[in-house]
Amino acid sequence: MPIKVLHIDSNHPILWEQLQEAGFENHADFTSTKEEIEAKIQDYQGIVIRSRFKIDKQFIDKAINLKFIARVGAGLESIDCDYALSKDIELIAAPEGNCNAVAEHTLGMILSLFNKLNLADSEIRSGQWNRESNRGYELDGKTVGIIGYGNMGKAFAKKLRGFEVEVLCYDIQDNVGDKNAKQVSLKELQEKTDVLSLHIPWTPETDKMVDTAFINAFKKPLWIINTSRGKNIVTADLVTAMQSGKVLGAGLDVLEYEKLSFETLFQDKDTPEAFQYLLDGRKVILTPHIAGWTFESHERLAQVIVDKIKAVCL
Repeated sequence: MPIKVLHIDSNHPILWEQLQEAGFENHADFTSTKEEIEAKIQDYQGIVIRSRFKIDKQFIDKAINLKFIARVGAGLESIDCDYALSKDIELIAAPEGNCNAVAEHTLGMILSLFNKLNLADSEIRSGQWNRESNRGYELDGKTVGIIGYGNMGKAFAKKLRGFEVEVLCYDIQDNVGDKNAKQVSLKELQEKTDVLSLHIPWTPETDKMVDTAFINAFKKPLWIINTSRGKNIVTADLVTAMQSGKVLGAGLDVLEYEKLSFETLFQDKDTPEAFQYLLDGRKVILTPHIAGWTFESHERLAQVIVDKIKAVCL
């Protein structure tokens, strides 16, 4: 009998095509609610997701024949991983599929902030020609601190090889440093860093990690770049640090206010004061969770997932 796979989010067509060629039976349902999917998930041995809804204990209990959950993306925070593993369900993700895209986006944010590219462009478009106020900084000679040295962090460090910078990394795993970054303690990283880049998952340990105490532990004023998960930073504390001059600028591809699906920005009727500061900020670059969202990574993510599904099932 063919392995039946339910796709609940759209992805690059090679994922569907190559699974079909390998003998899998594909089914798509991009519109049903979580409850409607739960009502039929017992018929499937595999499910392919992005981030439409949470795969929780209730869902897993309904998925009595599920052999794998494949998420076309880097993180697995939308899945109750411990419970899935207790049911012998294989968890598949593709952090290597979009790490180059994230690395390039991170570097682009830094260079845009340092050289005030977005600000200068908008001023010229409004008829202003301000040279002195748009004087920039050079990345050479700075120390870049990377927190989280997995696929994303390593890819970013590799991009920095063309610059005369010191690259430090901190990670909860031992011995992950390489020729592109020296692994150090968090204390040493906070003592030396000029530019901080976050490449960490969203976990109970990293939730709201970057708060006032964390920021104030840095010896020097710094720039902060976040292409990881929005809830790793307390936005109000970041804004306070920007107002005091402790944080010189921020590049945020992810926001504390995002919905779990990453598809929309959650906002109450009244925009939070901290978020309004970011919207108005002259030293802030905001992008809508697109660091890993390139045309190339779209295909690469799908290919990595196909290869891993076949490795698990065939």
